[in-house]
Amino acid sequence: MNPYQSLPARSFWRTAVAEPEMLAVDDLWTPKFALGQDDPILTAGSCFARHIGRTLLELGMNWRDAEPAPPGLTAAERSARQYGVFSFRTGNIYTAAMLRQWLGWATGTATPGTESWVEDGRHFDPFRPSVEPAGHDSAEAMLAAREVTLAAIRDAIAEAGCLVFTLGLTEAWHERGTGVVYPMCPGTVRGTFDPERHEFRNHSFTQVQQDIIAAVELARGVNPELRILLTVSPVPLTATATATHALTANTYSKSVLRAVAGQLALEHEHIDYFPAFELITGVPFRGAFFEPNLREVTPEGVEFVMRRFTAALSRRPAERPDGESRPEKGGDQLCDDAVLDYYNAR
Repeated sequence: MNPYQSLPARSFWRTAVAEPEMLAVDDLWTPKFALGQDDPILTAGSCFARHIGRTLLELGMNWRDAEPAPPGLTAAERSARQYGVFSFRTGNIYTAAMLRQWLGWATGTATPGTESWVEDGRHFDPFRPSVEPAGHDSAEAMLAAREVTLAAIRDAIAEAGCLVFTLGLTEAWHERGTGVVYPMCPGTVRGTFDPERHEFRNHSFTQVQQDIIAAVELARGVNPELRILLTVSPVPLTATATATHALTANTYSKSVLRAVAGQLALEHEHIDYFPAFELITGVPFRGAFFEPNLREVTPEGVEFVMRRFTAALSRRPAERPDGESRPEKGGDQLCDDAVLDYYNAR
């Protein structure tokens, strides 16, 4: 006997990957901890994370919307102002550094900046520039709105059973001196780029690992029982600020994020990893789950990932019953970094 003789079929490339029909590839994830019907679940991260919250809600699970929309808003207004997208109105959190920053501000271990971006007399939050598309009347109003979100984060973390965080990128823009991290390069979505103030950083494995560990410690400092489920977004970066080709830059970014998530899941009982990235980008799927732009994930791809997610949680077969509704289209409309394609020279 040798160790390979007793391994299950999922351990071998031929039987687990090469032979099954594409949609039959399964059994990629055994949840480390249970998520019960009543466990409060929070979602945050890159734009792909919004699918998880919506699916949990459709399943009747306790996805927590910590900042519900005020009464009287239309569906279009709720969407434009990003109510109900993530558990908090932070907008997209692409990097581990920004998750750490938001949690530091929410827990009072770091002091939020007071910078305001002004356009046509309206004030916009540099750290969530797309959340209020019409802006605020004043810097004070903008900061007060942010405080509402910070309070929502703090209160929801204290009561949550699990935080699902989707890692998106390693590339980020920081303010020189203070080191604060922006969700997007100033001057793209909003604001003005100043090379004397703003600097580019491509975070390393060590930096991402340190940021996630620090973020988890901040959250569990509020709620020691909180569990963390990490995923990596399969959506490629729109543009790279490195000197490399976009394909190799994306490979670096996703490789670092996947390696960090896997390492932390191995080392900590309260951290798990769900393979959304592999379920879209893996070899057996041959790119079939990407739209023609090779960036947006198709509704069928989202459905495929979420079937595997919910089947593993509930131990149900992953097949889709006839007549089950598919996710709606419109993938890039909430992805801030999609605006970078505007700057693509044609």
